[in-house]
Amino acid sequence: MAYILCIETSTTNCSVALAKDDKIIQLKEDYNSSYSHAERLHNFINDVIKGAGIDISDLSAISVSKGPGSYTGLRIGVSAAKGLCYALDIPLISIPTLESLAIQITEEGAYVVPMIDARRMEVYSAVFESMRYDEVRETKAEILTETSFQTYLKDKKVYFIGNGVDKFSKICNDVNAVFIQNKLPSANEMAMLSYPKFLRQDFEDVSYFDPYYLKDFVTG
Repeated sequence: MAYILCIETSTTNCSVALAKDDKIIQLKEDYNSSYSHAERLHNFINDVIKGAGIDISDLSAISVSKGPGSYTGLRIGVSAAKGLCYALDIPLISIPTLESLAIQITEEGAYVVPMIDARRMEVYSAVFESMRYDEVRETKAEILTETSFQTYLKDKKVYFIGNGVDKFSKICNDVNAVFIQNKLPSANEMAMLSYPKFLRQDFEDVSYFDPYYLKDFVTG
């Protein structure tokens, strides 16, 4: 039996879950962007551990969303995860943010395009086969146009999900495009991805692990 603490801070959502093997037993998250991740994260960690009736020393591993996403959010989440791993001498597991967003779509026979808002008309996105969630196009930072994703839209339904969906839905009128609004990455989906990596001992080097920013930081 493994207790895995899952931390998701790659967007405005601050989300923490405690999983027992691959099942979520406690979840705490807040979509209110008025508060910073730094203000909420450690309180959420304490809340889920207390709610499960365990001690922090009972944790078997820490799982963290690796990005891409918000620079500040990723730094805060990864710093907290690494600190806990050092203090408790337990392994660190990283989960691609777009993959944990993609698995929220459970429709068969479609593509899934998770997209996270970047700047202006830019998003971070990837393309997955639904249900198997095999990545069929790598993660990119790209400028959205009316012809984006046409290679996939001509074949079958494409589900677009994430906080980048709103701006793409305004310029894409393809009949095969399905836009899933108001969805963000969540620690709730990280458990099913984290536990298999725990069993394989697919761990990060805590000393050298950094978030996957994808792009250099730009101010303004």
